[in-house]
Amino acid sequence: MPKLVFDIETSAQPLENFDEVQREYLLREAEKIPDEAAKAAKREELARMFALWPFTAQVVCIAMLNAESQRGQVLFLAEDYEEDAEAGPVEFVPCADETELLTAFWDVVKHYDEIVTFNGRGFDVPFLYLRSAALNVPISKRNWLGYRYATEPHCDLAEQFTFYGVSGREGAARKFNLDFYCKAFGIDSPKAHGVTGMDVTTLMSAGKFREIAEYCLRDVRATVELYRVWKERLAGIK
Repeated sequence: MPKLVFDIETSAQPLENFDEVQREYLLREAEKIPDEAAKAAKREELARMFALWPFTAQVVCIAMLNAESQRGQVLFLAEDYEEDAEAGPVEFVPCADETELLTAFWDVVKHYDEIVTFNGRGFDVPFLYLRSAALNVPISKRNWLGYRYATEPHCDLAEQFTFYGVSGREGAARKFNLDFYCKAFGIDSPKAHGVTGMDVTTLMSAGKFREIAEYCLRDVRATVELYRVWKERLAGIK
């Protein structure tokens, strides 16, 4: 059965999007610091973290590939984007807003029963569920969190390469990021082109929408290769 491999990119919403009570709540930890320089640094740190939370951020890109055929789509937010004339195995689809992007995503994934992600159980899937719920976008797959100690319908490679956290934070099977795993197994790292997930909010502000889309697709291609390593060399180890 074909598996869908996907990854999302998120961008922080500006602080002005929140009312006074929400801002006080979000920045409360910084306001407790008496030193003004340290307080400002903490506020900046918290603002960067907004991109990680579904109620302070938005989904700006989702890249998807069929694990077998490696055909797929990249859905991304874009303003005044001109589509490529040449069609290839991966289609880049600009979306006017997040609602359109999420609607298109759920329309694609209803054709798949199994997915592969890297850290999707801890981040991508709950983020998609909560953003879709907040925007009242119908969710076509509601079982992706499922049972943690299973690889169907969701094979989360971050769980598999740590054997479900058997070693804790510092043991032999401690969790590394995707870049580190790729380099360890000789896979082209998505970070090798100088872009990371922390750059997405800045790239959005600069209107570099296609750059975000290309980066997200590189993440998914790397995840496909890492999935093959796991399937051929480690799958079935209990």
